[in-house]
Amino acid sequence: MSLNEIKQKWMEDFEVVFGEETEEVEKSEFSELLDQGEDKDFTEGEVYNGKVVHIGNDYVMVDIGYKQEGLVSTKEFLNFDGTLKIKDGDTIEVYLEKLESPLGNLVLSKDKAEILKAWDKISEACETGTPLEGTVVAKVKGGLSVDIGVKAFLPGSQIDLRPTRYLDKYIGKRMEFKVIKFNKKRGNIVLSRRAILSEERSKLRGEILEQMQEGMIVKGIVKNITDYGAFIDLGGIDGLLHITDMSWGRVKHPSSLLNIGDEIEVKILKFDKDKERVSLGLKQVQPNPWEEAQEKYVRGVKVNGEIVSVKDYGVFVELNDGIEGLIHVSEMSWTGKIKNPTKHYTVGEQVEAQVLEVDVENKRISLGVKQLQPNPWDDIEAKYPIGKKVTGKVKSIVEFGVFVDLDEEVDALIHVSDISWTKKNVNLNEVFKEGQDVEAAVLSVDKENAKFCLGIKQLEEDPWKKIEERLPVGTIIEAEVVRVTDFGAFVELETGIEGLIHISELSEERVEKPEDVVKKGDQPKAMVISIDKDAKKIALSIKAAVNAENNGSFQPETVKAATLGDKLKGFKVDE
Repeated sequence: MSLNEIKQKWMEDFEVVFGEETEEVEKSEFSELLDQGEDKDFTEGEVYNGKVVHIGNDYVMVDIGYKQEGLVSTKEFLNFDGTLKIKDGDTIEVYLEKLESPLGNLVLSKDKAEILKAWDKISEACETGTPLEGTVVAKVKGGLSVDIGVKAFLPGSQIDLRPTRYLDKYIGKRMEFKVIKFNKKRGNIVLSRRAILSEERSKLRGEILEQMQEGMIVKGIVKNITDYGAFIDLGGIDGLLHITDMSWGRVKHPSSLLNIGDEIEVKILKFDKDKERVSLGLKQVQPNPWEEAQEKYVRGVKVNGEIVSVKDYGVFVELNDGIEGLIHVSEMSWTGKIKNPTKHYTVGEQVEAQVLEVDVENKRISLGVKQLQPNPWDDIEAKYPIGKKVTGKVKSIVEFGVFVDLDEEVDALIHVSDISWTKKNVNLNEVFKEGQDVEAAVLSVDKENAKFCLGIKQLEEDPWKKIEERLPVGTIIEAEVVRVTDFGAFVELETGIEGLIHISELSEERVEKPEDVVKKGDQPKAMVISIDKDAKKIALSIKAAVNAENNGSFQPETVKAATLGDKLKGFKVDE
């Protein structure tokens, strides 16, 4: 709006009507004012009294007695809530910045007039550190605008002891500030509220350090949150609230319980006055749920909770009051088919379980899921008595045996030792294939340890059971040497049954190397001299067979190993 437009608006507001008479009168009055203005000396940089003659949206027109009115920005007359401090006709002090602007009007400033008026007081406050009261009137770039009689700037970093994001909450508040910087020439004033708060904090810090004791319950404000805990402002000193002392239950992250600015009650756990270090506890001001755990969590009771952690060995469940229990992988299924809990459970899932054991001293509760389900071992124990012959399919082949599917929830195991009475070092992958039908006998059903065992060799009689009837001590037999070792020679007596001719039994003479006397494939005559059924060992002697024949003390019928399938007749030593 131009100066002429402002004048026109002002004239319209006051209902000025122009005519020949009024025009002549106004010219006369204007001439007088002009003469008066020329008589009065106006200097830039000085303060003058003026009268508010018009209030516009952007500018306020002020008459200071000069030949023309001056303009002041309307913003300089606004309260913090946007209302005007002035009205038409008010007399105010203004600072003359320029006698003539490009528009031809005076440039005035109400703020700079107030700065000059209050400058001595502000200068003294800056030098002595004396606080000044002021009202926050607006949010500006980088901070706040404060009215201390004049407009001053409060930087965001000087508002509080901690960084503050939301500045709107300070608008309209009256507080004390310190002047930390000023420039008289430019009219700039910088304030600090932080300096006053810091002094108050230092004073309070000393009082708190004198009064603080371990075990006290105090109030504090959450100042900062980290991954390992939170720092709490106790009013003059900061204390650390570690994540392990926040709750009796599991805490994923401190931010899940606390927010910056929260006021909380905490207990002083440790206090080092010399180092000014304080350890705090939040859970210590709350009831300990473990004190009632023994009575509440009785063995056999059903509980519900949320899964808070899943491990290879089980899942941790947080119960309603913050106590955690462990469902071990062995307690998830009767059949033991759950090997990796991560494939069956997820964090945050609700689960029902049964209490198995409570250890209050070590803060442990054992839970089970399978106990809430029917136990298939009850049916298996009744359905598969020991000795029963069964048929199933090979489900998997492992290093120690073969698992067989019998169309039950539980797979049965044929251990490698139960495949043959006589064969050793059986290559399971050569004998069995997955999906192959196999017959076996039930050996055991161990419900407690969840083991179901079958055996193939048990379908036939153990050849060692009556070995002494077929090969009594004293029998002379022709058997083929199957291998020669440093300590003797092994001969095959029956399929899978071998006997050992020790090096000392190869000859009457001293033998250094068994291969000097016998070789693989030889079929020497040897006498059975001992049988150990439990160890499955048979000892033979060529020396004894030769002596018996030479001395005539035996009248044996020499038997070849190939004919031992029939029951042999024993030979007895003549007494």
